[in-house]
Amino acid sequence: MLSRIYIKNFALIDVLDVSLNKGLQVITGETGAGKSIILGALRLILGERADAKSISNTDEKSVVETEFSLNNRFKKFFIENDLDYDQQTIIRREILPSGKSRAFINDVPVTLDVLKELSSQLIDIHSQFETSNLFTAEYQFKIIDGLSENKQIVEEYQGEFSDFQSLKTQLKKLQTQLSENNKESDYKEFLLNELEELKLDDVDYEDLQNQLSIQENAEMISENLAQILSRFHQEEVGILSFFNEAKNKLSKISEVSNSFSDLDNRLEISFVELKDIISELENEAESIEINPENLALLSELNNKINSLFLKHSVSGIEELKEIRDQLAGEQQGASELEANIAEIEENIAKKEKALQNLAEKLSKNRKKSIPVFIKKAEDLLKKLGLEKAKVDIELQDSSDFNQFGKENIQLLFQANSGFPLKPIQTAISGGERSRVMLAVKKIIAESDELPTLILDEIDTGVSGKVAEEIGNLMREMSADMQLIVISHLAQVAAKGNDNYKVVKQDVSGKTQSTIVPLSSEEKLNEIAQLLSGSKITEAAMAQAKELIG
Repeated sequence: MLSRIYIKNFALIDVLDVSLNKGLQVITGETGAGKSIILGALRLILGERADAKSISNTDEKSVVETEFSLNNRFKKFFIENDLDYDQQTIIRREILPSGKSRAFINDVPVTLDVLKELSSQLIDIHSQFETSNLFTAEYQFKIIDGLSENKQIVEEYQGEFSDFQSLKTQLKKLQTQLSENNKESDYKEFLLNELEELKLDDVDYEDLQNQLSIQENAEMISENLAQILSRFHQEEVGILSFFNEAKNKLSKISEVSNSFSDLDNRLEISFVELKDIISELENEAESIEINPENLALLSELNNKINSLFLKHSVSGIEELKEIRDQLAGEQQGASELEANIAEIEENIAKKEKALQNLAEKLSKNRKKSIPVFIKKAEDLLKKLGLEKAKVDIELQDSSDFNQFGKENIQLLFQANSGFPLKPIQTAISGGERSRVMLAVKKIIAESDELPTLILDEIDTGVSGKVAEEIGNLMREMSADMQLIVISHLAQVAAKGNDNYKVVKQDVSGKTQSTIVPLSSEEKLNEIAQLLSGSKITEAAMAQAKELIG
């Protein structure tokens, strides 16, 4: 329930602060008094675009604030959006002189999307010409599902449908990915096989280069090693013989002079090291083998590796290994992708079965409720002056699931007898729209918990008995909801649980609009004025008393 409206520095409104109650709240006022300004401010709470031109005093910000009395069904929304829940929740919109706007829920800044999501559940503003939602499938399903007591089934169905849509999106994404993978699969498999054939884990690239160099220069290495060893081992003039002789002589010198002992030790160590070097050179000389076949194998392996370096734009074995592992992972990933696709397809099939069962239940309940809707709607339309009006709801099977089941809906209407029913958007006239919408709102209010409903002059163009019936209908609706009505009809104003008047006055040479609650006596005078004009007659007062009852 909307319990308070506070507006500051908005168009002709300097400050407006009014409290509202349950039931039928009727707002009257002369044309141009500022009723549309109040509605424009409330539309900001619904998340509509803010305009800096609405600011009266451009040195200050404009503020529109509403307070709502909530029940616990809104707690989930507050938890999901990390907001503090309060049974008396305040929604505020501020327009800065720069034109920027800010939104708050219980003093916590929120985005316009969050604001819209909450406010749309709290307030519904319906003006005389705003009946386009009556033409939408969503609204028409809402009408019949309310009568069918389908609320729980609809929630279950839409939860399953949301999962179904998500699975289909996932499936499409994976199928696209698999298709892209398959386009390159053969080439990638070739690259992987090419890398795996080399057995890269067993390749030491530096050792390969060394072995290849040895094989390519084996003859030169053998000749030089032979010459080196020959010089070492020649009798009398060989290096080893000379080194041994020098070592013996230095040893004798060190026996007579300690100053040569250190040099003797060093020469001894060098001699041992020299013999070890000679031994290793002999081993290497023996291992050198001129082998054309081995050279060919080493060259082939080296050429393949260098070719892969060039192909993959890398310079090391480790980088080739990474590419190999990545390709292997992609090949494995393709198999996993196919498995995932199969699993999702299985889940989609399960969802389709669940959706089919729920859609059949929805359709069955809807078909049972169509005659009930027709009876209620036509009875209400007769009271509202459309005695000949006929309505129907047509359900047509759909090949695909949609948000509302597996069928499409069409609300049919005809205001005159003897003519076929047509889709309401093509059959309804401007003068009939508001009354049809009011009848529909009444039917929905009987079966669903509606937000605060604001009706803006939807009774325009009617009078007499029809006006009386509109007032009675609004009073009935207000028994189950808060109904705020802006009206020029005395018959409607007389039914108000609480009445308010929008007035425009000059304050310090400046025109300002505001809204004031009416006492019982003020309400009587206002109704009489609506009946007789600016001059209230005794007959108008008597009629006003009769209307109030």
